[in-house]
Amino acid sequence: MDAAGGDERGTTERVLTLLGLLQQRQVWTGPELADRLGVTPRTVRRDVERLRTLGYQVHASQGVGGGYQLGPGQDLPPLLLDDEEAIATVVSLLAGADGAVAGAGDAALRALTKLDQVLPTRLRHEVRALSGSVESFGGGRAPVDPEVLMTLARACRGEVEAGFGYPSGGEVRRRRVEPYRLVASDRRWYLLAYDLDRDDWRSFRLDRITGVSARTWRFRPRAAPDAATYVQEGVASRVYPHQARFLVHAPAGTVRTQIPASAAVVRPRDGERCEVLSGAGSLDFLLMHVLLLGHDFEVLDPPELGERCRALAARLLSAGAASSPAPGTP
Repeated sequence: MDAAGGDERGTTERVLTLLGLLQQRQVWTGPELADRLGVTPRTVRRDVERLRTLGYQVHASQGVGGGYQLGPGQDLPPLLLDDEEAIATVVSLLAGADGAVAGAGDAALRALTKLDQVLPTRLRHEVRALSGSVESFGGGRAPVDPEVLMTLARACRGEVEAGFGYPSGGEVRRRRVEPYRLVASDRRWYLLAYDLDRDDWRSFRLDRITGVSARTWRFRPRAAPDAATYVQEGVASRVYPHQARFLVHAPAGTVRTQIPASAAVVRPRDGERCEVLSGAGSLDFLLMHVLLLGHDFEVLDPPELGERCRALAARLLSAGAASSPAPGTP
């Protein structure tokens, strides 16, 4: 029996094998391909038509030197992905591009570009919408449950409400939100969403979310803060009882290499200075953290931190004087 009479899976595997052969060298004759695939030349012609239907430019020429040739620019096919596969692929590549996988950043960005070029039109629009739902700061982070990540990515993309359990006050409570963006920090994934029960914007750590589900109710997006900035400021300062702003006399690029993105927000003031916003359990800790950067700095907020500077300076001077050698001591 001709191989064309095999089951659908066998046909698919054979067509993929044919595609691989066409990508290996410039021209194949019909008999050569038939011999390699173990089918008749008629089946080869049918499989070539299948590839053309999928969007490949397979040229056929007659005579000496003729045969089948894959058209230029067709090394990558229109990918046959369903919605779930497209979402999983894009989220994984976005994570790789952000540095979650060591050394994978450039390759992930190239793959994202190729994926956008070769996806069918319908999926390409969905992928681009999903890409716009993910933002980041920093790079390299702990993994999260992919089901949570993908469900929330779909909810952001589709502008539908989501619900999940989230710890608060020592117990897990159900939250209803309008998801806006997924944000990847240097350590974790976060969701920026409008909390319907608290009537305000909130950020949620994805590793703390349980029982996530996307609802069918669509919502009209509200005016939203910048996602990456909002989450970073929350991670670095708002979650702590004390916050402070400093003017550091060093370029923002230099200071960013000294402080993890999850520990402080660094904003350029000019070419030689930057603002540092951070939070901690005590003002003294904030002060010492900035002091140990090794740059001159000024306290901008809060005012009481200036008094702590003077008190610590006096304490340090006293400690230094106590350890100084007595006059005349060699």
